[in-house]
This record gives sequence, structure tokens and C-alpha cells, in this order.
Amino acid sequence: MKVVLSVPDMSCGHCVARIRHALEEIGVSGLVDLDTKTVSVNQEDEESTRLKLETIDYPAEKAV
Repeated sequence: MKVVLSVPDMSCGHCVARIRHALEEIGVSGLVDLDTKTVSVNQEDEESTRLKLETIDYPAEKAV
């Protein structure tokens, strides 16, 4: 099951690249969408993704 996380501080292509790189570092495969400012990951990766994004100053919350 996929979980969609809202990342409101994502604003440009550099942000997307930084987030993708951070996900790769922790072995998480996800879809990063700048237009909707979201990251979609598998449910079991949600917590590690949120923690990693927080460490690179892109706090994420579950999208509604």
C-alpha cells in the first residue's frame, strides 16, 4: 500500500533531486512530485522516509 506525504517546502527541481538522493541513501523507492509537493512511498517506508526528510530540512506529513 502506498502512502502519500506532503512536503510543503519542496519548491524546485533542486529540492526534488535532494529528496530523491535522500531516499536512495536509505534504500527507499518513491515517487517525488513537485507539482503536488508530495512524495509517495510504500507504507512500510513511511516512518524512515519522514525521519530522513526531516534531517535534510524537508519535513513531511501525511497528505489528506
